Amino acid sequence: MARIRIGGQMSARNATNHLYYGDNLSVLREHIKDESVDLVYLDPPFNSNAGYNILFKAPDGVSAAAQIEAFDDTWHWSDSAEDAYADVMRSGNGNAAEMLRAMRSFLGENDMMAYLAMMAIRLLELHRVLKPTGSLYLHCDPTASHYLKILLDAVFGGRGFVNEIVWKRSDAKGNFGQGARHFGRQNDYILFYSKSGEHTFNAIYTDLDQGYVERFYKYKDPDGRRFKLDNMLGPGGAANGNPYYEVMGVSRHWRYSRKRMAELIDAGRVIQTKPGTVPMYKRYLDESKGTPVGTNWTDISFIRGWAEEKLGYPTQKPVALLERILNASSSEGDVVLDPFCGCGTTVHAAEKLDRQWIGIDVTHLAIGLIERRLRDAFPNVHFLTHGVPQDIEAARDLARRGREDKNYYFEFEKWALSLIGAQPGNNSKKGADRGIDGNIYFGKTSRALVSVKAGDNVGVSMIRDLVGTVQREKAEIGIFLTLTEPTKPMVTEAAAAGQFTDDSGSSVPKIQIVTVEEALKLRDRAVRLPLRRENFKKAAREEDTKAQGSLGL
Repeated sequence: MARIRIGGQMSARNATNHLYYGDNLSVLREHIKDESVDLVYLDPPFNSNAGYNILFKAPDGVSAAAQIEAFDDTWHWSDSAEDAYADVMRSGNGNAAEMLRAMRSFLGENDMMAYLAMMAIRLLELHRVLKPTGSLYLHCDPTASHYLKILLDAVFGGRGFVNEIVWKRSDAKGNFGQGARHFGRQNDYILFYSKSGEHTFNAIYTDLDQGYVERFYKYKDPDGRRFKLDNMLGPGGAANGNPYYEVMGVSRHWRYSRKRMAELIDAGRVIQTKPGTVPMYKRYLDESKGTPVGTNWTDISFIRGWAEEKLGYPTQKPVALLERILNASSSEGDVVLDPFCGCGTTVHAAEKLDRQWIGIDVTHLAIGLIERRLRDAFPNVHFLTHGVPQDIEAARDLARRGREDKNYYFEFEKWALSLIGAQPGNNSKKGADRGIDGNIYFGKTSRALVSVKAGDNVGVSMIRDLVGTVQREKAEIGIFLTLTEPTKPMVTEAAAAGQFTDDSGSSVPKIQIVTVEEALKLRDRAVRLPLRRENFKKAAREEDTKAQGSLGL
């Protein structure tokens, strides 16, 4: 039976929020019903200069070797890309099929085409799960935005396009002095599409600029209440059906009926600055909703290095950005879906704004990060996690499958590492791991090496091997993470390695044996490290879930 994680505990009660580990295409097809989602936000990874399989960097800034390979094959033309292309051809959506066929003819079988094929079949599934009143926001950079817009036109139809939003994500200056031959690349693009013309939309306003207030709200009542004077003339005159009558000695076409005008005059809301001038409407500053938000979003800052909400995830988006999207295109209780949920900003915003949510990601590290983020920010959060072991029996089952299939073994390894907050080491198909399955960094430059064992036969020689690896790699600590209970000789050998003492005098065992069962219960507290440096910071607790997230300016 599936169980909910509640503030770090498990409960059998039903949940409306779901976090899935796995390929989003499979999850969408197997678990998400037709027309069941109100809003989709997706930030699919594509950047010609970035490897989105990399979640962490070492302290020296160098990308850790052979990390998660989720996307290594995804964005290259391969059998997977060919299969995705064929799926679109068979989808029954003739427009999408014809558009993708034309793109293949133009682009050929390259990385971009592989990406577009993979995206096309997923966009078709996302269109399927959207309610008729639903909307989709696709976040992308200029690398592929023009191609994605054409694909979305094909999937949603020409009338499905609503807006192209420009978000200033960077202060890049262009590096002309270093020989750059282009302007600074500062913007991301958010493509807003609806499934029908009846989509949910709530107008969004920002605070009025202070300069605008000083310039236009320049009048004050005796009590200090600020106001401005607005035009009351009927636009288009008689042609638009505006009534013609006299107000304060001035005859014009007005935007209000005689009755409504009389009410405004009685309420003191009509002012004539001097005899003979056209009367004006008295509009108070405290009644203003603010400035309507357009498509040029410069008021929401990207997450700067010092920002409180920064967790360490390289492509993390600010909560304020997602709050704006959710407030505009959903209501309380609506279902929000993010099929590439990364570090969980979308589900965080959805939880804060009382939406139901579904998050999907293909890396164990991301799933673990989201779980921790939600528990930190919302101690009473309720959600189901699917696709990852939640107890020791499920862990043993994953390990058993790993002994039969190497791919499953690596999945077990990456999942086990995520329990204790370790970075994947060198567990890829590209080379031997040299005895390093994972790393945990602590202090300023120190690290602990992690060796993961899923087999039944563990022995003292494995501890000796770990000691040798720690010495060879000049690491400070070694962690032996085992599914099987260690033997007494193993415990004795680990103890013989002695203690690691940091500059503050704090000491911990140099070689530590941690069982997977312990890690399931204690998470990263199962490992004893002095001055542990979090790969991802602890998310701040949301004290006021109704407050707008900081714009970060």
